[in-house]
Amino acid sequence: MQLNLSKSFYQLGCLLLIILWATTAASKLGNLNQFKTELAKQVFSERFTAWLLIAVPASEMIAATLLAFSKTRLYGLIASLLLITAFTLYIAMVLAGYFNKVPCSCGGVLKWLGWKAHLVFNLVFTAITLTTLIIHLKREVRDKE
Repeated sequence: MQLNLSKSFYQLGCLLLIILWATTAASKLGNLNQFKTELAKQVFSERFTAWLLIAVPASEMIAATLLAFSKTRLYGLIASLLLITAFTLYIAMVLAGYFNKVPCSCGGVLKWLGWKAHLVFNLVFTAITLTTLIIHLKREVRDKE
């Protein structure tokens, strides 16, 4: 019973992360001009913004792709944890008043969430990512024994 629940959560966690990263990347790439405009409104330098325009959706696509294959899933989970942590820290900084300009350059349905709801969403996905990663690592240890 414990093994089946763990396996089900693991599979669901991976699927949810694939959907999250694929849809947010597709949303940004599908409306690249709008994403570029929103990034330009950020507090970041023009050079850093130009880098983010490519790096953010590319990272999301890479994470989704890595998660899709069992041989690369660990890397996908690590990439997911890094991405969701970075986005969550940014949102926390926005809510703490660290930035004077705070446009949301998120993709998909996340674009319509307020900052507090977005933080809750990200914290839930951080927990999903961590739990899925822990299950993955425990499976690797178990399989080596």
